[in-house]
Amino acid sequence: VQLQASGGGLVQPGGSLRLSCAASEGAFSGYAIGWFRQAPGKEREFVAAVRWSGGNPSYGDSVKDRFTIAKDRPKSTVYLQMNSLKPEDTAVYFCAAGRPIMSTYHLPASYYYWGQGTQVTVSS
Repeated sequence: VQLQASGGGLVQPGGSLRLSCAASEGAFSGYAIGWFRQAPGKEREFVAAVRWSGGNPSYGDSVKDRFTIAKDRPKSTVYLQMNSLKPEDTAVYFCAAGRPIMSTYHLPASYYYWGQGTQVTVSS
């Protein structure tokens, strides 16, 4: 599974960005797709995840009520809508695909395939 992440950029605090994670048609079938982020000097942090087959998404505590993960089946793409952005959201954002069980959505080791990352910078 090859993943292509895009959509990062520079945004002011309080602003919004939408990240995209695209794969070839049918590639997401049977997988969960997760978003993680990593700031300089910090560990990779779970942001959100959703199963391609359905079910409720999962979110990291620091982004709940601000970020939304969504699927676009015809485009074989998963989006991460980020609202009310804060400077502490600044990081490289990665999308990943894997088959985690419910209790391991937040673990990077649960994902087999990773995109190249896209930089998000929140600054005035």
